This record gives sequence, structure tokens and C-alpha cells, in this order.
Amino acid sequence: MAVLLCISAERVNPLQPLEILGHQLNIVGFDPQDLSDAPRHDLVVLDARQNVLGAKSVARIIAAAQWQKPMLLVVSDGVIAAVNQEWGATDFILDSASLAEVDVRVRLLLAGKEAAKTPDKIETGLVIDLESYSAKIGGRSLDLTFKEFELLRYLNENPGRVFSREQLLSEVWGYDYFGGTRTVDVHIRRLRAKLGEHESIIGTVRNVGYRLEVHAD
Repeated sequence: MAVLLCISAERVNPLQPLEILGHQLNIVGFDPQDLSDAPRHDLVVLDARQNVLGAKSVARIIAAAQWQKPMLLVVSDGVIAAVNQEWGATDFILDSASLAEVDVRVRLLLAGKEAAKTPDKIETGLVIDLESYSAKIGGRSLDLTFKEFELLRYLNENPGRVFSREQLLSEVWGYDYFGGTRTVDVHIRRLRAKLGEHESIIGTVRNVGYRLEVHAD
């Protein structure tokens, strides 16, 4: 089962069969804050049936934030002519598509994502061991607390993607955590100190949040 993120101006599922296929579906709106706080996912489904200009703006925001997941654009017959390479979509599908076609397109996109994956130690320089809760960079072990490890692991799962402080707080510390977002900044600072010469692997996006840089060695 995959986690699909549906982005729709009306906050609706443009392809009803998606839920029938057994995938987990999360729906958010076009608001930039919604995108910043979007949950983890394997595939983006962008609804461009009605608000074409809004959907194109969303596509540009996604490109600027360097999201690494494939994007399936959902269009109607009257919108196809407006679709071009500027959207940055991996594939597109008509909203009238059959269940079989939806299933095939989703499976192919997810299969392509898996085939394109590069081992973490090549992409980011990090080696994360989930069984021992340990991490290494440049062959050196990092002495991390549990929360520091969880924060680094979460960033490493989506290299290049920008996460807001609020999103990191909810995903790593949990929705029942009552501390403020300053906790995230403190842990990022500690992680950078422990990374030493590799501290730049955790990048800061001004007024937005943090991301793990894919070009770091």
C-alpha cells in the first residue's frame, strides 16, 4: 500500500477509485501552508480539472521546494491543451479514466520511483541503520540521542524536500507534544554540531524550515 497526497482546490479526491485500490489517501488544499505541512507520501496527485492557474502555481511551488516524489496530474478534456513541460508532472490522466487505467498508472509511477532510488549513503553521505538506531557519515559514527536520530532519519527519508518546523515537530515529536517549534531549532543545532565538517548537509530555507541537502558529501 502506498501513501498518496492529493492536492485539490476543493479538497476532494479527483479520482474516486484511488481509495478502492487500497492506498492511503491524504487530501490538502492549494494553500502554501497546506503544502508546507503536507504529510509524508509516495505519490502526488494534483487536481487540475477546475482551477488550472491555481494548479500550475502549486506545481511551481512543488518544483521550487524540490519535492522528490512523482506527480500525477488529473485533468479534464478541456484542460489537456494547457499542460506542458512547465508543470513538471511525471504523468497525467483524465478524470474519466477507468479503475484499471488508474491502477496501472499509479503502479507504474510507484515502480519508477523505486527504480530511481539511490542508496542514502550516495545521495546524502549518510548511512542510517534502523535496527541499531545508529547513523554514520563519512565512515564516522554519530553519537545521537533518540530524538536527534529520529529527526535525522526523517529528513533523510526525503532528501531535498523542505519541511516546516511545525511539520517536523508533529512528525518527529508527535501531535501530543506541547512544546514549541524552538525545540526543532535546538535539535537541528545539536545535529549540526555532531555532524562537524558535514554540518552543511542540513540546509536552512529562510522563513520556511529545513531540508537535507542531496549534494552533500
